[in-house]
Amino acid sequence: MNILIAEDEERMRRLVKDFLVKEGYNVLEAADGQEAMDILETKMGQLSLVILDVMMPHYDGWSLLRHIRKKDTNLPVIMLTARSEDSDEVFGLELGASDYITKPFSPIVLMARIKLLLRQKPEATTSNVKDFQGLVIDEVARIVTNNGERLDLSPKEYELLVYLAVNRKVALSREQILNALWGYDYFGDLRTVDTHIKKLRAKLGDKGDLIETVRGYGYRFEG
Repeated sequence: MNILIAEDEERMRRLVKDFLVKEGYNVLEAADGQEAMDILETKMGQLSLVILDVMMPHYDGWSLLRHIRKKDTNLPVIMLTARSEDSDEVFGLELGASDYITKPFSPIVLMARIKLLLRQKPEATTSNVKDFQGLVIDEVARIVTNNGERLDLSPKEYELLVYLAVNRKVALSREQILNALWGYDYFGDLRTVDTHIKKLRAKLGDKGDLIETVRGYGYRFEG
């Protein structure tokens, strides 16, 4: 599936792209409204979903959304915005947006919204359930079990575990984890990551050692 991400903030665009690529999607990037318009003019029929930042140079997200809806009423479109006013969300939905996400956001939440819009059927793929030595993560049901016993994880602990598992065997810096789960606009410090890792390990019990500390750097999931 081809997904267009139009976002003028490079770090945000690359972050979303990384998550999409890991999920197996082909990603087209646009750094401003004009690049997005050019892609839409030539490849709209090949797109499965479009992610549009509202505020971009040349053409804003609303203009691009109007252009899309003139040609395709069914193509899923997710709007990204730094504004949280209800009137903006209503405006976007009235224009034909499929979903509306306010920054900062968790990329994991964005991926869940994307999968929902693309109507991926759980039974069509085995990648939604992952088994790591008896630690089972069901991404569709958002349930984690250890040797058959369901674990009571907070939403952030669950997202942290999934992020580590998706990047299995990869050393992730504390900054990478903080940016991925709390967003680039989060003003907390890196100790937030350590605190959540400690709590998550405790809840994983005998599977806590699957999360290894990379000294002076961050963490790695060895499931």
